[in-house]
Amino acid sequence: MDLDVRHLRVLCAVADTGSVRKAARRLGMTQPSLTTQLHRIERAIGGRLFTRERTGSRPTALGHWVLSRARPVITEMDALVAAARAEAAGPAGPGRRRLRIGSVGSRAVAAWLRRIHDRLPETETTIHIDISAIALLHLVAAEQLDIAFVHESEGFPLQVPAGTERRVLVAREPQFVALAETHPAAGRPVVSLADLAHDTWMVDPTADHEYAALRRVFAGAGLDPRVVQVRDNATAAELVASGEAVRPCQPTSPPGPGTVLRPVHGDPLAVRLLLTWRPDTVGTPALDGLWGDLRHAYLDLAGANPAYRAWLHRHNRPLHTLLAPS
Repeated sequence: MDLDVRHLRVLCAVADTGSVRKAARRLGMTQPSLTTQLHRIERAIGGRLFTRERTGSRPTALGHWVLSRARPVITEMDALVAAARAEAAGPAGPGRRRLRIGSVGSRAVAAWLRRIHDRLPETETTIHIDISAIALLHLVAAEQLDIAFVHESEGFPLQVPAGTERRVLVAREPQFVALAETHPAAGRPVVSLADLAHDTWMVDPTADHEYAALRRVFAGAGLDPRVVQVRDNATAAELVASGEAVRPCQPTSPPGPGTVLRPVHGDPLAVRLLLTWRPDTVGTPALDGLWGDLRHAYLDLAGANPAYRAWLHRHNRPLHTLLAPS
């Protein structure tokens, strides 16, 4: 049997719900038919992908490996279908225009979109999320996106393609660390790299320069902890909560179940947040409006996050000083 996207959705549904029964309900299938399909998928791959327990189904090591590669495929397929449908629908209707936004994963995106929708109710807005800032820059340069919100790892500047421009939103956003609430350092308001030197660190291999940036920071501190690459966010969250690993995270992130977020002493991990666009596609008035929407969305998010507010208080910084000058 050849695997297709439909089979990958089955695997993700089982992993996300933790149960074949719940996955079948989500997919609109009967439990026996989903079980049969799961067995066929495992035979096609050549190994067990889930362990069946009384409490549900959990991915095996092979299952985690397959899931980490299946999820980006599904995301790309969904994006392809959405883009194709928009293209098939033709130009926006009379009095309407289309705005194609790209972004790396950020909690600021949802608030940014809400502000854009409120300000431009007649604009048809699409969003393309990609972990790779480099990929988003190329989409802007190729006129497949109008504007993109990206981040740049410190020490690894992005090469902005010809014909595009950029504006800095946050010159240096500190990256916090997610760790289990049972971790020995979890009770400290600020942790040091030395506190986590014996932990396994996780990074997403599809994120531009994340691994290299982390290694650069460790080398500067004279440390050499183990670093593993995990693409699946659900798996990464479980590994952190169980105490198996720690990972860098955005300061605007909420802590997951069983985890806490802590800033790192000296803020050695940092990124720069940028907005990129083509001047011949997005004019100055439109850019200024989108820029203002993003600034307000980010400040609202940062101000509502207790961990970020505590960081600002310790550094004696007013909220508005997070943003680079316009």
